[in-house]
Amino acid sequence: MYMMKMEMKKISVMIPCYNEEENVEPISKAIIDVFKTQLSNYDYEILFIDNDSQDKTREILRRMCEEDKHIKAIFNAKNFGQFNSPYYGMLQTTGDCTISMVCDFQDPVEMIPKYVAEWEKGYKIVIGIKTSSKENKLLYWFRSMYYKFIKKFSEVDQIEHFTGSGLYDKEFINVLRDLKDPTPFLRGIVAELGYKRKEIEYEQPKRRAGKTSNNFLRLYDAAMLSITSYTKIGLRICSFIGIIIGGISFIIGLVYLIMKLTHWNQFAVGMAPMLIGVFFLGAVQLFFIGLIGEYIMSINVRVMNRPLVIEEERINFEDDNE
Repeated sequence: MYMMKMEMKKISVMIPCYNEEENVEPISKAIIDVFKTQLSNYDYEILFIDNDSQDKTREILRRMCEEDKHIKAIFNAKNFGQFNSPYYGMLQTTGDCTISMVCDFQDPVEMIPKYVAEWEKGYKIVIGIKTSSKENKLLYWFRSMYYKFIKKFSEVDQIEHFTGSGLYDKEFINVLRDLKDPTPFLRGIVAELGYKRKEIEYEQPKRRAGKTSNNFLRLYDAAMLSITSYTKIGLRICSFIGIIIGGISFIIGLVYLIMKLTHWNQFAVGMAPMLIGVFFLGAVQLFFIGLIGEYIMSINVRVMNRPLVIEEERINFEDDNE
């Protein structure tokens, strides 16, 4: 019996969480039910990585880990952001493959057997692609426009409506471990460095319970990370618009000079055109200084090479050290 268990393939399910006291236990039970009923010939582990929750999430996770050794937990010392924490969690898994899912059931647990079936066919990466969503329609439309923009201008063929949910073979997990990227963007890495992949479509359901931690600033942060990591379009726009505005300003200035020289007394230039021009050029400069700053900030973070996450505590990892 022991030898039979040793020969079983092991599947890791990694779930990042932040203030998910209403979801951690239900998602765990749902995943365990999938393994017992549909994937009983596999060993498994469920790893929760908590990004400094302020509710009872950690208290619940401690109890769950005590009751079931298949459940593991990592508690971050502070909130390390929406990208670093799940990426770090994937690197701590020990299975033959790792499935990444969110805690709020917006990545359906029914996808797990589908992922595994395609993995057994030889795919090293199997990802979920949202074809529709029960979230805010306007937000979904903005996401679609963003994906089309980034896909058009990126040098890497970006994947539309891919949130990071999917199955990753341990070979690819080892690739991620070797990258040592302090600002990882998994969606871009999968598109850029991933093996041949299988895409499975699904409809994203509504969040089961609780309140999402995503807001405009988080979405903006995600967009800027992908733009500064995988496109040159921002810097190119700066150059092109600078040339265009410079040319237009030169032509307008030349016209004003000719008009003034030919109609000295009749043509009064006034202060309005000058003020409008100054404010317009100032606004353009501020916008592009900010955009260039995003690129510089991204470079600065990578140069500092700080750790992805600092752990405060980890639970049920004892067997991995034996």
